[in-house]
Amino acid sequence: MNRRRKDSHRQSWLDKDVEAHWDSVADIYIRENNKVKNVHDQRFRETIDYLNLQDGLKILNITSRDCEADDYIRKKMPDAEVVNAEISEGLIQEARKIRPNVKQVKISTYSTLPFSDDEFHRVVSLETLEHVADPIAFLSELHRVSTPDALLVLSCPPATSEIPYRIYTTLFGGHGEGPHRFLPSKEVKVMLEKTGWELLLHKGTILFPVGPICVQQFGEKIITKFQQTFISEFGIRQFYVCKKY
Repeated sequence: MNRRRKDSHRQSWLDKDVEAHWDSVADIYIRENNKVKNVHDQRFRETIDYLNLQDGLKILNITSRDCEADDYIRKKMPDAEVVNAEISEGLIQEARKIRPNVKQVKISTYSTLPFSDDEFHRVVSLETLEHVADPIAFLSELHRVSTPDALLVLSCPPATSEIPYRIYTTLFGGHGEGPHRFLPSKEVKVMLEKTGWELLLHKGTILFPVGPICVQQFGEKIITKFQQTFISEFGIRQFYVCKKY
């Protein structure tokens, strides 16, 4: 990583490259995730614990993929107003097949979002930051469209997940990640601070993503006990809960 890239956090690809990847795998996205559904859906179960859902909230789910997060939010708050924003038209169409009544908005870039200032009380951004061409612009946009008392729940894999990801895809295939850079948690925290987000909680999760459920649960006990140590950085899904400042 050269100095300019390190300082700006910009990536070498464009958002349209990310869009092209997810369009190319849209028809297999749900099927492949269902092969690891317990691990995949953990992102939604964990997110609900942090959202502090209340009546009258407007929630942005970006990027929404097949809009499964919408199910979890509405199970907790049936009348919640959820806007599902997605860059891939292919995934929007897949979501429409199984969730025809959800509200979806197509975005063309992560750097400029088609929403008003101070529009959302809660923002959910799961496994998105690692794909964004300009993460600082993206996080700044999330800050702009959020109300002064908004909460952001963000997840992404850490840098240590790159090798396990490549091993898994070599052995089992899957939908792939397309253009991405798994980010060290330290860098994510720097980016959040630069863009006006105060970190309330950082938590590493899913130490053992494969194997029997009892093994996965044992891994969660270990990583929970050793949060804020190097061990937590090996959890393949890192959560960041933030508020605006």
